[in-house]
Amino acid sequence: MPLAIDVSFAFQADQPTDVLLHFEGAMIPEQNHLRHHTDLSPSPHIARLPAQDAIGERVWIRAEGRFEVGYSAEVAVDRLLTPLGGLRQMDPHTLPEDTIKYLFDSRYCAAGQFHSFVDDEFGDLTGGKLILAIHDWVADHFTYVPGASGPNTTALDSFVERRGICRDYSHVIVTLARASGIPARFVSCFAPGVTPQDFHAVAEVFLEDTTTPGGGAWYLVDATGMAEPADIVKIGVGRDAADVSFMTSFGLTEFLEKTVSVKQTG
Repeated sequence: MPLAIDVSFAFQADQPTDVLLHFEGAMIPEQNHLRHHTDLSPSPHIARLPAQDAIGERVWIRAEGRFEVGYSAEVAVDRLLTPLGGLRQMDPHTLPEDTIKYLFDSRYCAAGQFHSFVDDEFGDLTGGKLILAIHDWVADHFTYVPGASGPNTTALDSFVERRGICRDYSHVIVTLARASGIPARFVSCFAPGVTPQDFHAVAEVFLEDTTTPGGGAWYLVDATGMAEPADIVKIGVGRDAADVSFMTSFGLTEFLEKTVSVKQTG
């Protein structure tokens, strides 16, 4: 069922400031854009460039004064929806080159600090069974609390506090998967079940692809329970939230307002 997406936000820059935006649904094979439109305030510089792993686009803009962004789209999602439980974990030496960076520690996801916890908590589980166990552990032990975390909160902070928002849930899943030897990345996205409506974040793990002998594929995981893979529109992917912020300012700006609406059209 197609999803109707409507986004608007605005910010203020008192002097010329470079800002990197990343807010549109990615135009990738699993996401068919039936319509899409973006409005940006006038700017002396607007440039598009591919986002990480060629999923989505970033937009450089040069802003001064009030800057407004509007985006609307209707997107039909058609992706691989294989149950995770039967999927094998790939040996590190068989992984595609572009997945290897998602085994390493990153700014918010210090996987190296969680090896002992993963061994003690999940025992001999591997592959999809392990990912499901990690999902269930996070869902059972964390409480979704808007405002409980901030832009500097790491997976370790969230693990200690046992509360947070979608960003924090995703960081913990990514961290525990990497600590288990499974490539995992952070996904910014839209989904209709998010409450309150906003940009959303989920994790994505790399396991075997049963449709391609010897191959692997990425699978979405959301421990908040608010988004299902069939209804998720990816915006971008990265090592953690730092790679996929919808707005990164390289100077002083004041964020003014934001609205996000995601609805099933049927």
